[in-house]
Amino acid sequence: MTYRNFVAAVGLVGALAAGIGAAQAFDDTKYPDLRGEWHGTGGNKWPAPAPLTAEYQAIFEANLKAQQAGEPGDTPTIACLPPGMPRQMNVYEPMQIVITPEMVHILIEHVHDSRRIYTDGRDFPQEMEPMFAGYSIGKWIDTHGDGRYDELDVETRGLKGPRTFDSTGIPMHKDNETVVKERLYLDKSAPNTLHNEITTFDHALTHPWTITKSYRRTKAEEPIWWRESICAEDNPHVRIGDEFYMVSADGKLMPTRKDQPAPDLKYFKPPQK
Repeated sequence: MTYRNFVAAVGLVGALAAGIGAAQAFDDTKYPDLRGEWHGTGGNKWPAPAPLTAEYQAIFEANLKAQQAGEPGDTPTIACLPPGMPRQMNVYEPMQIVITPEMVHILIEHVHDSRRIYTDGRDFPQEMEPMFAGYSIGKWIDTHGDGRYDELDVETRGLKGPRTFDSTGIPMHKDNETVVKERLYLDKSAPNTLHNEITTFDHALTHPWTITKSYRRTKAEEPIWWRESICAEDNPHVRIGDEFYMVSADGKLMPTRKDQPAPDLKYFKPPQK
């Protein structure tokens, strides 16, 4: 019994030593300081015009026409679906970036916008369960050769839809073969500004589309992550079949456009007189 206890104690000490060694091996001074609370800047729209194919340009124009008529158009988030990549990098709510040896966590207080970016040297798996945020693999880059990382390059695959670039309804191809590449780096002259160069490869586009999003760090030394963004809470939009309706303040179903037909009520029996 004493021998067993001795072996267990040795094993525990070994495990603790290994954990301490791993912790000591992670030198956070090699990484850029991305601590704090980050906010999106420059609005939540993708810059136009989009390099869309003729087919998807027609879809986009139909979306704009529908919105002008009072309809939501094709913006899946209206039904509380996550924005997905790359749209979620608009950063609709505050963002926190946590760096660990194995991955970078991007935590965003909006629906399901948080991400895991694996930086442990793995490759994309042969089979990936499609996700709105996709499967992201990153690599830290030392662009100056001074022993400090100053850029994170990320590639995201394994995406599912429906997704659009933004709320205007700029469409993405229905085949969901989107690939998104990012370059994240701090502004050299403004360390509280983070840039994200985003390049999207999608069959709805005539060529890869590159834009740059920027995020601003608040000056608060101890940010408080107090806000929850729950889309389903008090969401007045209701989708029935292919139509969107609204719920009025008194709880009644109402149309979103002039002359919109009522939903089919064939499964509801009329009240008995």
